[in-house]
Parts: sequence; C-alpha cells; structure tokens
Amino acid sequence: MSKILNGIRVLDFGRYIAGPFCATLLADLGADVIRIEKPSGGEDRYTVPINAQGEGAYHTQIGRNKRGITLNPTSEEGREVVRRLVATADVVVANLPYPALKKLGLDYETLKQIKGDIILTTGSAFGSTGPYAAKGGFDTVAQAMSGSMYLSGSEDEPGKSFAPYNDFGTASLSAFGTLAALMHRGQTGEGQVVEGTLLGTALTFNNAPLMEEAVSALGRTGSGTRGQYNAPTDSFRTLDGYVTVQVVGVGIFKRWANLMGESSWLDDPRFATDQSRGDHGDIICQRMSLWCEQRTNQQVVTELAQAGIPCGEMLTPREVLKNEHVEAANMFQYCEYPGVETPTPIADHPIRYSKTKVDDFTRAPTLGEHTTEVLSEVGYTAEQIRGFKTNGII
Repeated sequence: MSKILNGIRVLDFGRYIAGPFCATLLADLGADVIRIEKPSGGEDRYTVPINAQGEGAYHTQIGRNKRGITLNPTSEEGREVVRRLVATADVVVANLPYPALKKLGLDYETLKQIKGDIILTTGSAFGSTGPYAAKGGFDTVAQAMSGSMYLSGSEDEPGKSFAPYNDFGTASLSAFGTLAALMHRGQTGEGQVVEGTLLGTALTFNNAPLMEEAVSALGRTGSGTRGQYNAPTDSFRTLDGYVTVQVVGVGIFKRWANLMGESSWLDDPRFATDQSRGDHGDIICQRMSLWCEQRTNQQVVTELAQAGIPCGEMLTPREVLKNEHVEAANMFQYCEYPGVETPTPIADHPIRYSKTKVDDFTRAPTLGEHTTEVLSEVGYTAEQIRGFKTNGII
C-alpha cells in the first residue's frame, strides 16, 4: 500500500522538538526525512539521556523513521552540500531564528534560488514580526506568556505542564501547515514559507479564558487541578491513590448527582449550568471528595464508569507503561537502540487511518549513520566523502 508522502523528501535541520517532531510526523507518513546534525551531534540528541553515550529519549522518539547525516554547514564545502541536498528536496524544516537561517543558507530567498518550489517550514518562540521577534524562548516561556501557567497553578503560585505541549503542539501544527503547503504546491506549482510559533500555539490552546477576560474582565486566578467551567472537575484522593473526574454537560451531571444521592441538586439553581456548577465547584467537589475517600481507586473508577461518568486513575509513569488499555490498544511501539539495554516505548503515530498504512517505526539513526549513503545519492564520490571526514565537514 502506497504511503501518503511517498516521493517527498524533507531536510530536517530542526532543533529540540518543535522542528524535528514536525519532520517526524511527515516521516511517519512516508516522507524520506534526512536529519542533519553538526558533527558532534545536535543538543536534542542528548536530552533525557538513556544510554552510556548520553543519547536521549527525545532523540529516540523524534528521530524515528529518519536517516541521519552529520554536516558543518557554516563552511563553504558544507554550504555546497546543503545546496545539493536542497536541490533534491521538497521541504526544509528549520526552526531557527532568521539570522541563523541566513547564515546557514536556509532562508527562503536563498532556498528558492536553488529550487523554486521549495517549502520552508520554520518556527521560533515569537515569530518573525513584532518586538519580540529576535528573542529566543522555549516551551515554558510560551506557557507563561499565554496565561496558561498562571491559571494552571494556585492563587499564590503558578504551575507548568511537565509535558512540553507547546513544543509538540507547534510541531503538529507545523506538520499540518506543511501538508497544506504541499497541497498548494500541487495546485499552483508554488513553494512558500510555513511559520509556526510557540506563543501562537500557546495562545491557541489557551484562547477561551483570554476571550472570557476580554469580554467579562473576571480576573480568574489559578485553581490547581480544579476546573472552573464545570464541576466536579478535579483530582480526588482515594483510599490508595488519586483519580481525576470531569463532569461536563447536564446529562453527565444528572448521572453523577444520582450516583452521589444528591438528586435534589438537579433542581438547585446554583447547579443549573456547567458554568454555575463551576462557580460553585467548592461545594460539588467537597461532596465528590467525601465519596472518593471511602473507596479505592479501582472502586471509584468502576462505579463512575458504570454510571457513564468520565474518570481515570492518576498513574505514575511506571503504571502508564503497564496500563491494560495502553497495552491492549498498542499505544506504544517498542524500538531497540544501540547502547540501550531494553526496547524503548515510543508513542505510536498519534492518528489512525482506515485506508492509510503507517508502518512499524525504524529506530532513530546513530550519529551520522547515513552520511555516506546520502552524500553518495547527491553525487559525491567516496574519495570526496573521506576528504569531508578528514576536514571535519561531516
């Protein structure tokens, strides 16, 4: 079965997550993605180390399905290698500030002189316009500047998401944008720039409370894990752990009230709508807490599920890996990597298709694993490649 992006070549000059994971999603769909790192390896190769060489979990996850080469693109010989590679490519992914793109010859003006219909997918913390355009930033900065961190914490202390959702969100939206640009190119023959930003992603994800503040000026503050737009939505202690519950909509609230023995609350004007229930969440969540404190995790989850109320156990990372649904639904692919003693669980491609096959992952490349193979494809001889190695170009 043909893959969606068969025949599409992507050059991945990305850094950390937002650029590289965009290219990963394209690789999952069949694109030939060539990951290009400096000869000592990109910084993201060594984040969250899991083997003796210090190579990390993010590289193992995000490097899947790619070929890897090393290259110093700041030298003249390296820039010529870049030009040859670009001439064979459809997409260049490089989440670098514009001055860095220009220095490496990866700015759109330079790329389109090499290949007129090239697509440049790029990104940064704040974008290419506005007073913060030259500033750097990571996921946590976007969380803070979007208002999300303020609302995720308590009234006295902000709280961040442990998972870098803005990085992965920007990568996913950039992959979406790249597919749209490929469709546009198919219709018009034109390439273009696709630009994602961490702050733009964060504002998209946190848009509703910003709209509410603009209209109503409520000045909400953080409430930890407790929801503010419905109730009971929170995490609750049980006899042996924690569960999380989210009750949204009159139907689910009715089932919850009946389960709690609080059917009279269905006629209480304080609890008439999702928002009014959120406004009185302290009352509702206190009732939920009392009920949960008398039961184990399993009892809570079972009874709530039988009543049709969305809930889940709060799992440790170790428990996630052994969760019965995660295992039965094959939500991880297990890949071996040199120097790692056990196969590592890599979250499966996040979308499933009824007609399109997503193959089993190939492991992330070791540093420079495919350099000779790729340079040979663009016309370099074995002697030239040996010279590049001697001179530190690759």
